Amino acid sequence: MASSTAYSRPSKPPGPAAGDRRGPRLAKELGKIEPKKLGIGLVAGCCLALLTYLSFARLFAIYSPVFVPLYRRSTDSSALVLRNAPPATTTVPVTEAPPVEQKIEAEEQKDVTDPEADPNMANLPEASRKDEQEDPAATKPAAAATEAKITCDENGVDEGFPYARPPVCELAGDIRISPKEKTMYFVNPSGAGPFDANGEKKIRPFARKDDFLLPGVVEVTIKSVSSPEAAPQCTRRHDVPVVVFSVAGYTDNFFHDNTDVLIPLFLTTAHLKGEVQLLITNFKPWWVHKFTPLLKKLSNYDAINFDKDEGVHCFRAGHLGMYRDRDLIISPHPTRNPHNYSMVDYNRFLRRAFALPRDAPAVLGEETGAKPKMLIIERKGTRKLLNLREVSAMCEQLGFAVTVAEAGADVRGFAERVNAADVLLAVHGAGLTNQIFLPTGAVLVQIVPWGKMDWMATNFYGQPARDMRLRYVEYYVSEEETTLKDKYPRDHYVFKDPMRIHGGGWPAIAEIIMKQDVMVNMTRFKPFLLKALDELQE
Repeated sequence: MASSTAYSRPSKPPGPAAGDRRGPRLAKELGKIEPKKLGIGLVAGCCLALLTYLSFARLFAIYSPVFVPLYRRSTDSSALVLRNAPPATTTVPVTEAPPVEQKIEAEEQKDVTDPEADPNMANLPEASRKDEQEDPAATKPAAAATEAKITCDENGVDEGFPYARPPVCELAGDIRISPKEKTMYFVNPSGAGPFDANGEKKIRPFARKDDFLLPGVVEVTIKSVSSPEAAPQCTRRHDVPVVVFSVAGYTDNFFHDNTDVLIPLFLTTAHLKGEVQLLITNFKPWWVHKFTPLLKKLSNYDAINFDKDEGVHCFRAGHLGMYRDRDLIISPHPTRNPHNYSMVDYNRFLRRAFALPRDAPAVLGEETGAKPKMLIIERKGTRKLLNLREVSAMCEQLGFAVTVAEAGADVRGFAERVNAADVLLAVHGAGLTNQIFLPTGAVLVQIVPWGKMDWMATNFYGQPARDMRLRYVEYYVSEEETTLKDKYPRDHYVFKDPMRIHGGGWPAIAEIIMKQDVMVNMTRFKPFLLKALDELQE
């Protein structure tokens, strides 16, 4: 306290007049203080100054990670840019952070995303952690600008195949998807692209151009905007491309599950090795659950329900719609199959997704003593095989180990059954789609109903079997083996000119051809079973 009195400021400040004698007077007063007390005062003052400095340094170390990234000056402007505060009504470009701030940002992201660093995160389910990691408002600055680019494949015509393809658009740049508005905002300063007078492009992202089905598909609008300010603010940024598609239409028919959704999705995303986000319109929870193993094999991220999501998802690239080829046929093509995938690739993809063990049929012969396994798919609705028991008994007599089963909702379980078979036999129908699970080199036997069905039999199931390197046997029933003989007289065009049925379009085909049952002639059918056996032994 003595030192405090010795160094107190004079009560009256000295004036500027000349001859000020304050210096000598102060020296005289200091001379009265004992040297020992003066030294103690100096040491105490230095300690107090050091403690004050250390306190402020500690406070700066604690709070600098909050204030340094929160406010920082842009290199091209003296205005302060709000980094981690809630989004403003416009998007402000953020310049590259200097090394020190990059390190601070990395520490912040670690605090948010690392369960070890945050005990609250450790208690969250994995899905919640992923959401937290991908919350841009907390962790992610805006990505570097990418040149705006959009290309749309609208050539749906395929000579030799009657089913037109829907348009597909591929985008790159600043893409902001608002499911609530059913709109993809595309920051496109030039305005160039396949847009109408309002700067919009409307697409129903379903991979089958069917005039009967498309009205039920959610329509999504690509809206070209001149600047980021004209688009909604991002609530979630994604570092991977996006594919927006629909699961409407005939899904839950296994043939259409594959031809209208899964194969187009494979063609569009397989090259991305899982680094893609799926946004699904006409969302069907049961369908997504049913095919979860395949969706997880194509995407490392949980699919987003486009119909219920209220956020704004931002991407740097993506597709609206999917590429498709000819149902279960995949051919090289510069736009709809630029990566030259084949049905062999799709077959392998399925086997991996479902962890199916067999890549080849059983080795037959006297040395192994193994019987070839045959799976007969039983139909309970239309196109039933009426003498199924007789067919099964004959196959047993010829040396097959026969299993009869109906394809059900358990896709993985039935896939395992099919993969265990060496021969798959069925009447024409969606059940034959399960050939996609057969091991390479196995045999497919298709019983083709009456009604000039050769084109449909070949293009829907026969050619895909060959493309997957399966052996293929087809059996065409005669007019004596169909129940249509009990409904129509023999001089009816159903028998005299069955192509007239096809002239009536799908309604006529569905009403006549698809509603028949068959009873094969065992004598006539036996050579085809022997051929299947021979195919396995080649």
